[in-house]
This record gives sequence, C-alpha cells and structure tokens, in this order.
Amino acid sequence: MRFSELEGASVGVWGAGREIGSFARQLALRIPSARIAAAVFDAPPGAEEIAALGSADVVTGPPEQAGRLLGECDVVVRSPGVSIHRRELAALIAAGKPVTTATGLWLAEREGRGVIGVTGTKGKSTTAALIAHLLRAGGIPAALAGNIGAPALDLLDGDQDAPAVVELSSYQIADLPHGPEVALLTNLYREHIDWHGSEQAYRAEKLRLFELPGVRVRVLNARTDGLAPAPTGSRTLRFGEPGGWDVRAGALTLAGAEQVQLAELPLAGEHNALNLCAALSALEAFGAQAPSLPGALAGFAALPHRLETVHEQDGVTWVDDSISTTPESTMAALASFPGRELILIAGGQDRGQDFGGLAADLTARGTTVIAVPSTGPRLLAELIREGARGERALTAADLAEAVALARAHARAGSVVLLSPAAPSYDHFRDFEQRGERFRALAAAARPESQPDRGG
Repeated sequence: MRFSELEGASVGVWGAGREIGSFARQLALRIPSARIAAAVFDAPPGAEEIAALGSADVVTGPPEQAGRLLGECDVVVRSPGVSIHRRELAALIAAGKPVTTATGLWLAEREGRGVIGVTGTKGKSTTAALIAHLLRAGGIPAALAGNIGAPALDLLDGDQDAPAVVELSSYQIADLPHGPEVALLTNLYREHIDWHGSEQAYRAEKLRLFELPGVRVRVLNARTDGLAPAPTGSRTLRFGEPGGWDVRAGALTLAGAEQVQLAELPLAGEHNALNLCAALSALEAFGAQAPSLPGALAGFAALPHRLETVHEQDGVTWVDDSISTTPESTMAALASFPGRELILIAGGQDRGQDFGGLAADLTARGTTVIAVPSTGPRLLAELIREGARGERALTAADLAEAVALARAHARAGSVVLLSPAAPSYDHFRDFEQRGERFRALAAAARPESQPDRGG
C-alpha cells in the first residue's frame, strides 16, 4: 500500500513516537479526506499525540477492544516498536487487514527509486550517516532518514528526486512492502528475540529486505555467515573480503590495494572501518564515485554513545559505548583500544545473550570487568569459568556504583569503557539515557553516594 492510496480511508494507528507523529502530520496535510479513526497506545500518550490524532477513538492498554477498533478501520499503521507478532495484530493480518508502517507507505510511494536502505544488527546508523556524508562530499545532495535523521514520510516535504539514505530496523522490515534500490546489511547477530519471537524469525525478517521488489543491488558483509544467494534480477556486492572494500593490516583496501591507513580515519576501531567499507560499497552500487579519502571524511564525527570519549581526567579516558547491546559489538569496542588497560562496565536487560565468547576475550585481555544488573551475574559467571582472577571480576548494584568502582581502580593510561553487551530497558528509557547518565557520573568530581534510579 502506498501513502497516496489512503485517500478517503479510515485509518487505525497503534503506538506513538516519531514515525506515528510524522504520519499524522503528513496525513492531515496531504490527504485530509483520510482520517485516523482509532489510536491504540500501550501507555498513555502525550498531549502532542492526542492533538495530532484529533477526534480519534483513543485506547490505552494493552486494551481488550484494540482488535475490534482496529478491525473496523480500512488500514492499520503501526509504530515500529509494536510487533507484528502481537496476538491482536497477528489476528488482523491473518484476516487480511492491511498492516504497515509509515516507512513502508513512503517506500511503496517512491517504489524504492534513489533509495539506499541500510540495516544490520549493529553499525547501521554510522553506516547510513557515512553514506549520506560521502554522497554530499561528492556533490550529490542526499537526505538521511529512518531511524536516524528525519522520519521517512517527512521526505515528502523535499525534493522527491533527491537520493535518500534510510536506516531500516528489523521492526520496519518485517512487513515492508517494497525495497530500496540498494539494500545494505552491515552484520547479523542474535538480537531482538523478544520482538520477533525467535532468533530464526529475527534473521528471516531482517533478511527479507533483500527479497523485496525494487531491490536492484544487495551490499553484504562477506564476514557474515548464512546469507542466501541473490534473487533473480539483482546483483550482489560484498565488502570485508579481498576482492572488494576491506580492512587489512591496519589499512582500508580496495581489491587488495591500500587506499588509506586506519589511523587517518576519524572513527576508531576496525568495526568502524568495516562500516566505511560498507558505505563505499553502497556508493559503488548506487553508481556514485567514491570521493578521495581521508579528505572526504572531514567533519565527520562518531555518533553519540558510539565509542564517544565523554571525559578525560588524571590520564583516564572515559568512553561511552552505550549503543553496544550485544556481546559481539562489545568485543568490537574492546578491539578499538589495543595496548590500553581497560575497565569495562557491562550489563543490562537479559535477552538470553551468550556471553561465552565475550568472557573469553575479556579474560585473554586481562580486562577488569564491573558488572551491573541484570545480565551482570551471568557475565561474571562466564568470566570465572574462563579463569579470570577475582579482582578483575567485580559487581556493582547500579551504574553509579560501577563508575565509583571504575574510578577507584583506574590509573593514568586506563580506559573506562561503558559497553554493556545488553539493552538498557531494565533500568533506563533507552541507550541514550544510559549513556547520558554515564557521562554525568564520569564527569562528577567525586563518586556519587545516591543510588542510581535510571535517570
């Protein structure tokens, strides 16, 4: 379904947030004959949502009557955070009710033309931002939208022929009706099992992006296992292997030839160098010439909460990597500080993560680990099993206590790294709030005595 096909429709929405707010604004502006007839929220909405939805039947819940109200609408537009596997939505889908997202409506409207879609378990925001930056550096005006930048429907306000780089989550891809012209996968790890129901469903619903109509080129990480062959009618470019853009011996290479030393790049870590390989491969897939490096990256900085140095004092560097919500991304963060003494603060919401590989890595590096709830005890158990010494496996009740312990153990030259290897939702609103809390605690003159309440 396209956005323009909502003419005269009765629309139900489920959820709040940026996408739903954008949808309500654009619907009122462009298709006044359509109306939002029902709105379902899992928590009471704010005044902005009520104002945007006007006279809609508003339900807070989870409501018994949600399925009935939405079933009376012509189409249901869900917030990405609302799983298509929820009983009420699954019943609507089974009954043939159109269920989509604002991003899905926009991509179908544009038929994917001039769109580079970026997905992956980790690195998609940085990669999308790199692609947009490099396109602009090459003189091509490009919009940045989706989970980073503007909501996709807000691009209706701009030049419809301008290239767009759109970050796509598995939540959006799960029922996306149309693909982008270029579809890119940064990597694929175990994640979001609570939303998708299983690791197999997460992988399948992430990878369905590459089977959608409109996808002309797939850009894939050669270091990711289990990817299917390209469907008929599309071609595949791979990065992370010698034949394409790759990272070898401390340099970025193309077909084996060195292009630039990693030390000259504005982003730390081999994983970020691979993100740059992905971005450069996407430019090739799109038919755009890669600008010269490292000059084209002037002005590009790490995104907040992604290996961001937030404080330096007495020779100790405090680094916020709150975005790292998987063991694999934390391992990549650790590799960004070769030769430095590391104190890692880790732990968060338990999604059944496997900490075996991370614990082995931490033990081999001799890293001091300060573990916080809820996954902290499981990580420490794995560390002890790997043979870590007791003084390098510490427990803290909350983030404030963890920072105090880190300050007590750090010395000149140490890096205190918040890279939790788990989501934040057990104690914080999101990873941004967790990162901001860490920044404030790191900058404090002395350890706080107040318990951490999640901000």
